Order: sequence, then C-alpha cells, then structure tokens
Amino acid sequence: MTSPIFLSSGDVIADRRFEWARDREAKGDLTGAADLLVQVLERAPSYVSAWFMLGDLREKLGDRAAAVVAFAQAKAADPHDVHGAALRLTHLGVQSGGAIAEGYVRALFDGYAPRFDQALTVGLNYRGPELLFRAVDGTHTGNRMKFGSVLDLGCGTGLAALPFRPFSDWMVGVDLSSGMLVQARTKGLYDRLVEKEILAFLASESEIGGHYHLVLAADVFMYFEDLAPVFDAVAKVMGSPGQLAFSVETNENGGVILRDTLRYAHSEAHVRTSLVASGLNPVSVDLGSTRTEKGVPVPGLIVVAGN
Repeated sequence: MTSPIFLSSGDVIADRRFEWARDREAKGDLTGAADLLVQVLERAPSYVSAWFMLGDLREKLGDRAAAVVAFAQAKAADPHDVHGAALRLTHLGVQSGGAIAEGYVRALFDGYAPRFDQALTVGLNYRGPELLFRAVDGTHTGNRMKFGSVLDLGCGTGLAALPFRPFSDWMVGVDLSSGMLVQARTKGLYDRLVEKEILAFLASESEIGGHYHLVLAADVFMYFEDLAPVFDAVAKVMGSPGQLAFSVETNENGGVILRDTLRYAHSEAHVRTSLVASGLNPVSVDLGSTRTEKGVPVPGLIVVAGN
C-alpha cells in the first residue's frame, strides 16, 4: 500500500535521506528504513511523504499505534491528502469512512494515466466495458440499442466508452484527473470532456437541465463509500426513459467495507436499497468480476437500473 507519490520537503539533505529510506525498504530492511525516516522528520517535521511512508512501515512492522500517529501527521501536513492518509486511518479503524479525498484520487490517476490501459487490460485482465455492454445490450432485447446522449462518469482514458460509441449520438466524459483526460482525447470518442469531480459535475448539469439516456460508471463507484448521494445526483440528470449501468466490487458481509486495496466493496443489498431510495429501478444485478488481483478474480456486480 506504499504510495508512489513523492513530494519534496524543500530540504536537499532530508530528501536524500528519504531516498535512502526507500532504498532500505526495497531491500527488505523495514526497521532501518523507519529509523532513517525518523531522522528525516527531525530535520523536516512537516514532510508529508516521510510521515506517510513512516506510517506504512510502522503498519507493516505491526506497530498499529505508531502507524496511526504517522498517518494522522501526514493528513495534517497536507490538506489535499494526495497520499490518501485519511483512507489509511479508515482502514486502521480509527476514523469513519466518507468521501475519498479528491487530491488523492487526482494524484493517483494522474500518475497512472500513461500506462493505464496496458496495466488494466493486460496486467489486471480488465473486462468492465465488455460486461457493461453485454448487460445494457441485454435490456434491449427485441429492439436495436440506441442512445441520444451518453454520460461516462469517471471516464478515465475512455475504455468504457469504446463499445458504446457506435450506439450513441452524443457522448460526454467527466473525470477528476487531467492526465486521464489527456489520454481520452487522443481516442476521439467524446463530444465533450470535462475535468471535474463527479458529484459537482452532476449538480451543475442538473442546474442547467442536462439529460442523458445512458449513464455509465465503470470501475468508479469503488471510490464512494455511500452510493445513495451519487445515485440521487444521477437520477436528476437521466432522461426518460433512461438507464444507469455500473460496476461495483462486492462483499458477502453486508453493508460497505474498505478493502486492503483502499477501494470500497458494496453488498448487493446496499446497492439495491440505494437505487430504490433514489427512485431508480434495478433492471439487472448480476455477479461479474471486472478485474483480477494477483491472478484472483475480484468479486463484483454488474448493474443496470432504469427510471
């Protein structure tokens, strides 16, 4: 779970020692790496990357209390929380979940963007777009699938849009990551691309009366703990008739859990309850794994809902 993000302390010596600590960790000397980071933080007490890495090492070394202190310091040192310290504190059970910091999501995917397609489709056997297309197509039995306008939430590089583009007159993509949108533009799939947080975008679209016949969310809702607010917002921009098609990771324990991957897994009951509360009708809810992790399929749901 170590963050790949590196922020300089502004002190050359502290940065150099931080790199020595990363080298120690890479060689398996976690205790030595942690000791070096303590030295770094004595010199640069507000060094967020060092605090975060120290929290990660302390957790790996089994010192939960010290990990909590370090992650809390990392969170306090960076109001944008690009490392995701708040998520780590949630995972450690010392604070309730909630919205994942925009700064963390943006930094994560900006760094991932150039290799995103290859990493997902080859490294993780990603099948989200294929499964969503089949699910939506299955709801149009007896008539040709066709959409006037499509909204792709968390569109990333455009993987989910690709199979739907031939059946769409107008396609809009929205994503928080400018790096991902750079990749999406090269594919020429979208008529409009917007860099914005999803709930903020949906609110602005609702205000101007925007309506979409299909709303897609492939591998997106794993970054929302509570699905009800986003379903409410989607319902306000859906045309009539309209469809929402999305994937989630799921769990058999009920409710919502934060997995070790720092992605939320939603139970089927939570998904169904949240849809109905938002005035959306579950048309199909099927088991389907969109990706693998370490060669093992991640349990998931492929969902299509209508208004």
